[in-house]
Amino acid sequence: MRKSLFLLPLLAILALGAAPLDAAAQSGAQKGKPGDDPVVAKVNGHEIRFSEVEEIRRNLPPQAQQYPMAMIFDFLINSMINTRLAAEEARRQGYLSEAPVKRRLERAEDQVLEQAIVARYIEDNMTDAALKARYEKFVSENPPVEEVRARHILLESEAEAKAVIGRLGKGEDFAALARELSIGPSGKSGGDLNYFTRERMVPEFSEAAFRLDTGAYTREPVQTQFGWHVIKVEDKRTQQPPSFADAEGALREEMSQQLAETYHKELREGAEIETFGPGGK
Repeated sequence: MRKSLFLLPLLAILALGAAPLDAAAQSGAQKGKPGDDPVVAKVNGHEIRFSEVEEIRRNLPPQAQQYPMAMIFDFLINSMINTRLAAEEARRQGYLSEAPVKRRLERAEDQVLEQAIVARYIEDNMTDAALKARYEKFVSENPPVEEVRARHILLESEAEAKAVIGRLGKGEDFAALARELSIGPSGKSGGDLNYFTRERMVPEFSEAAFRLDTGAYTREPVQTQFGWHVIKVEDKRTQQPPSFADAEGALREEMSQQLAETYHKELREGAEIETFGPGGK
């Protein structure tokens, strides 16, 4: 019973049917080897192969894809069997001749063909050289940037801030004073703001923080629109762009989207297209 409740959202998804293959799934399906693709069920002589089950799984929503295959295999295969049996019965009863069904089948066929040809276009144009060139462009547009890790104590008045600076001068702990006195949201964590670039803070705050040496704190209160600050710099670093290996996944996704857009644009340039709006006029 517990397992059934756990899989209830998945059953609801399967009841709606799987989505058509996306371009990545279509491309992956084309690369499968027959020997690696066993028959996992037969329905009135029709074979269902493991790759088909994987395709259904890949096109489920992300939360459903998190289930291990061993846990959801029976649910997936039974859904496919039900679909096959219902489709066979629909053919027997002549549904293929009904106009609404024909339109939906034509639309589904168009989608599968579109996905297949776009996937091939992406595969042909996403070369290693093109990816490396895109990465080099990304690096040139995102040079190394200086970051500071700082703590601060936010106070309502200059006098309060000066009193805090006096207590720091006597050796009191900065983080402890932040937890005790800061009126800012970071006070509970000892005033820790983690790493930030100049642009992330208001100018007065950034100017004071980036001027400090590591381990130093402001000897005069810093005023901003939020109040009066005492700032301590914990660390400084230069944030480098990600390596090609780390950026490759995002680059491929971005390039896939752009190549798909390019291909559709090329097709439109050679086509006669008329649109008439929702009213058909």
